[in-house]
Amino acid sequence: MKVAIVCDWLTGIGGAERVVLELHKLNPDAPIYTSQYNPAKIDWFKNADVRTGWLQQLPSSWKKFLPIFRAWYFSHLDLSEYDLVVSITGAEAKGTITKSSTRHICYMNAATHYYWSRYDEYLKHPGFGLLDPIARLALRVLVGPMRRWDLKAAQRPDYIIANSNFTKQQIKKYYGRDSAVIHPPVEIYRFKPKESLARQGFLVAGRQTPYKRIDLAVAACTKLGLPLTVVGSGPDHERLVKLAGPSINFVGSPSDKEIVKYFQSAEAFIFPGIDDFGIVAVEALAAGTPVIAYRAGGALDYVDEQENGLFFDKQTVPSLMAALKQFDFKRYNNSVIASSSEKFSPSAFDSKMRQYISNCLKK
Repeated sequence: MKVAIVCDWLTGIGGAERVVLELHKLNPDAPIYTSQYNPAKIDWFKNADVRTGWLQQLPSSWKKFLPIFRAWYFSHLDLSEYDLVVSITGAEAKGTITKSSTRHICYMNAATHYYWSRYDEYLKHPGFGLLDPIARLALRVLVGPMRRWDLKAAQRPDYIIANSNFTKQQIKKYYGRDSAVIHPPVEIYRFKPKESLARQGFLVAGRQTPYKRIDLAVAACTKLGLPLTVVGSGPDHERLVKLAGPSINFVGSPSDKEIVKYFQSAEAFIFPGIDDFGIVAVEALAAGTPVIAYRAGGALDYVDEQENGLFFDKQTVPSLMAALKQFDFKRYNNSVIASSSEKFSPSAFDSKMRQYISNCLKK
């Protein structure tokens, strides 16, 4: 059987790239087709057969500018020689066209955010700096035809896998497609609890963009005078610094070892945004750290208030403050919390994907 892997881009390290990596391990001889590849930013695929096209000639930092070109690129890939195509996408790679005898299985990380669920957020904060006015105009003009293309592209895969139950609902809502849920692989073994580390203060981590709602954690901990470590950077950084009081500590780009230590030494991890899945929160659980999450999105798949965390019900500072006041670190068992993350391990992902693909091929 000839297998091909297709993904939106490989220009950095994130949840989607981890899915691609695991599928590459399962099918090491399968070529990986993508729009842009930056080996300087992600070296996981140095021994893989990564194939790009004319979009590779453009800087990888331009990927925000290229959805129309990616749509054309993926629609015109020649994959006629393959028996199985697996696409991993939250954007345009699902639009790959295959012949009738080829099985196309799509692992969908999200219904394309900038056309659907987060269109208003992208319109408000396009993330193009000085070019934001042009980006807003382009988004308003093009969103209609691109939504129609995206909806059509979502009908092309024979089978769809969602990375969470939240994403499954979004796929049904925007594309009218049913999907199976297989959670993405998380490197849980990097984040084992370390009993020798004293736990104190709260932690929030991730790319600092408005939709992550890190501002809620900063504002709530500032008002309560609670110690909070903020790990990461992004376009929202300056605004977060202005919101922060003396109890807030910003850490820009710690090493991998330092990141693990932050997770292992926090009393709780705050997860205030709506994420399609939220790998960073599962990493916190793997470190034995309870998660205080907004009751929505992917967090509903792994936060259990009887075992490993706490929800707050409104995406507001008062609602999060109430949860922080209610939180009691002593009621949690770090080992039990860590064990709750095991079902999201790479081996669990591999086993479920093998079984799912096998079942699809039998059909």
